[in-house]
Amino acid sequence: MRPSFVVTGAAQGIGRAIAQRLTGNGHVVVLDVTDRLTWQHDAVTLVSGDAADPDTARRAADTAEAHGPLAGWVNNAAVFHDANLTDATPARVLDLITTNLALAVTGCHTAVNHLLAHGRTGAIVNVSSHQAQRPVRGALPYATAKAAIEGLTRAVAVDHGPGGIRTNAVALGSITTDRSEEYRATDPSFDAQMAGLHPLGRPGTPDEVADVVAFLLSPASGFVNGAILPVDGGRSVNGPDPEAQSLPRG
Repeated sequence: MRPSFVVTGAAQGIGRAIAQRLTGNGHVVVLDVTDRLTWQHDAVTLVSGDAADPDTARRAADTAEAHGPLAGWVNNAAVFHDANLTDATPARVLDLITTNLALAVTGCHTAVNHLLAHGRTGAIVNVSSHQAQRPVRGALPYATAKAAIEGLTRAVAVDHGPGGIRTNAVALGSITTDRSEEYRATDPSFDAQMAGLHPLGRPGTPDEVADVVAFLLSPASGFVNGAILPVDGGRSVNGPDPEAQSLPRG
């Protein structure tokens, strides 16, 4: 029997690419707040609901298990709302941080306990961002949550590695999605900014992210645990050139 996987926030964008990539390996449960998918696949089942809700997450795990042994869980769902310390209350900032962090904590908790209950090894991949290490101005809650998710990744890897549960993260640079294309349509300097920020000269694609996630879920990465793998075209190691006349921001 082929294995199954759960991918949160996979109705569109990067999550959709990950889910579609994983259908080549087994059945995929998409856990998303939407009540229907705009795309279909015989090896995909939608579970509607909040990925941060433990009951909903367990329902996703049980649905996946009904199609095949649950082998991997991808915490991709995220919320993008900016706030800063001068315009928002501490409670608002903390709420935004917690909203994103809870999605990964609930996913890890559900995956670990499901795998342990079935006496099975498996893999978890958390989707992080270059902002966990190098925040973009104005995105404090998101950057803080992603930094916490990277700490969560390492801690889960240490705690549950002995049980054969591997936990890793991908730290993404700028990836071409519908959201980024909206920015691109209104900013004529967008392409030049992306070229300047990424040594490869371009943003990444959802399919490139999906390939790396699939690798981290596969036996080919069997000795990779607790890693934060940049999938960013070199953005995280790119320093400003002091000889450049103008430096892109973002």
